[in-house]
Amino acid sequence: MKKAYYSLIVFAIIMQSILSIQAQNTEGTEFWLTFGQNIFPSYLNNDLQIRIVAKENQVTGKIYFTNLGTFKDFDIPAKQVYTYSLSEPERQAVYNLTTGVSSRSIRITSSDLVTVYAMSENPSSCDVTNVLPVTALGTEYYQISYTSAFFGDAYGVIATENNTEVSYNNTPIITLNLGEVYYSRCPSCDMTGNYISSNKPVALFALSPGIMLKYNIDCIFQQLAPVNTWGKDFFVPISYNLSNHVRIVVAYNGTDITQTGGTIQSVGASQTTLTNLQAGQFVQLEVPVSSNGCEIHTNKPVGVCTFLDGDVYGGDAAMCWLPPIEQSVKKALIAPFIPLPPTNINTHYANVITPTNTKDNTRVSIGGASPIPLSGGVSWIDNVAAGMSYYKMPLTNNTASYYFTNPAGFLILCYGLGLEEAYYYPAYSAMRDLSSAFYANDIHFQDLKDNPMCEGDVHFLANIEGLHPTHPDRITWWIDGVEYLPAKTLEEWWKPFTAGTYEIRMDVIYDNYETASKTGTLNIKSCNQSAAFFANNVLHSALKDTTFCNKNVNFRAEIEGLHPAAPDSIMWYIDNVFETSAATWSKPFENGTYEIKLVVHYDNDTYATLTGTLKIQALWIKIRNVRY
Repeated sequence: MKKAYYSLIVFAIIMQSILSIQAQNTEGTEFWLTFGQNIFPSYLNNDLQIRIVAKENQVTGKIYFTNLGTFKDFDIPAKQVYTYSLSEPERQAVYNLTTGVSSRSIRITSSDLVTVYAMSENPSSCDVTNVLPVTALGTEYYQISYTSAFFGDAYGVIATENNTEVSYNNTPIITLNLGEVYYSRCPSCDMTGNYISSNKPVALFALSPGIMLKYNIDCIFQQLAPVNTWGKDFFVPISYNLSNHVRIVVAYNGTDITQTGGTIQSVGASQTTLTNLQAGQFVQLEVPVSSNGCEIHTNKPVGVCTFLDGDVYGGDAAMCWLPPIEQSVKKALIAPFIPLPPTNINTHYANVITPTNTKDNTRVSIGGASPIPLSGGVSWIDNVAAGMSYYKMPLTNNTASYYFTNPAGFLILCYGLGLEEAYYYPAYSAMRDLSSAFYANDIHFQDLKDNPMCEGDVHFLANIEGLHPTHPDRITWWIDGVEYLPAKTLEEWWKPFTAGTYEIRMDVIYDNYETASKTGTLNIKSCNQSAAFFANNVLHSALKDTTFCNKNVNFRAEIEGLHPAAPDSIMWYIDNVFETSAATWSKPFENGTYEIKLVVHYDNDTYATLTGTLKIQALWIKIRNVRY
């Protein structure tokens, strides 16, 4: 397993790199799915549903049942929702009960981008999962789940290609062909922390038949994300009015965790230390509602799941994969998941997580209506220490799509509650490859194609952990297949580009001599736009040579060709933390040095980034009281 992951990226840089929901995220055109036992062995009492949400275009597609060789056609208007409840033969064909290999899978294909969700529900147990597109699948996973002494634990692996070799804790266990499922059930185990790997991309689902954290028993049904998409920064919201639980699973030896807002618990094999954790170990936290959420930072990537505790009247336990802040998005299209009668679930929520200082820029369009600020729930809940906020928005329109936007980035988790039932799942996030990454003008390499830039210097930055310290080819950069020798071994470099498209590739050699290659398409346009900013009337490029004695600084932007309507047309940052979208503003500073950055969105959908170094040294003079 690779031991290389990029260094911790400042939160605001991550947010700035998110400029298109058409990059690597939970949308796609091909998906694989399977179901596990939901408390009872019989599939007859279960409502198994698939919900598909179309984007801007009308979408057609098929839901194919591998075990039956049959399919269901669908046709979805733009920004509308399609729900399909499986028939009795179809439920039997996808319901896993015993350890072994089968064809109990579903393949969903579409003519355009969609998001897909699935639900397993009976009147006493329910859970929902997002379904990841094949473009987001990987070859390295760790199981995250929970268990009860009565039901045990389970998982399911689906092969997306023939001759897929699957290993469990580095021991080969099975070879699968396209669409085959390996289901594993352990009646008395908690499989959290076990390592599941393959030679080709697979889909992994946590499928515990029933767990109980505090009160009633509910199943787990959650697709897990591959290790290459794990991050180092997380914020856990409280998704109900009681405490939530969190499990943090480690993929790399020497992992350190810092957290604010949770209490470490000792449960089964969980660790009670947060330092020098080893691959496969995990930590469990309990987060009280009074904490207003929990902030988690790590020195190496980890996987995190958050759990609803439930109560006697408001719902049962439920598990949700928690995307890292590095996987935030600017736009998301979702829909509430409504079980068919009979069901006890009667309330549905979207939990929107975003930076506190930009929370008021969050908008939602319901069923294609004009965007409005979030409404209908409690006010924003702020976590001052983390600088993060979350909003619990009721989803009351059962048939409409909800289109969220915020230029500073956000994540959405959805949950539903009812008597002895609950579900919880990540409704929308990016799925960027974070295993080793490079950025061009702060844009992630997988997002470059959809984010054109103006002619001029482009700033490249590699974020790699575990880079070989001395190998002469430890980092090589390639432009259109030709090595760019001036950047050899460099983690940071600049180069001017003229209009055109360029394939940028970064090849890496790690300290264990494993290699990686990451490629992005740079899209450069010829621009007539121009931009500058001033601090106390000093041009941004001259700031490094100026020291201000006054702590109060006035800023203004002068821009030609500014986009007239984009919510991110002007974005200011101080030390890579978002500050404001105003063209003019002022702020008092303490003595010190600050990086001021202005990101401009032009009317031809290109972006420019301007930086300046602000130096403050305000003099403080004490006058002595002298008698004459």
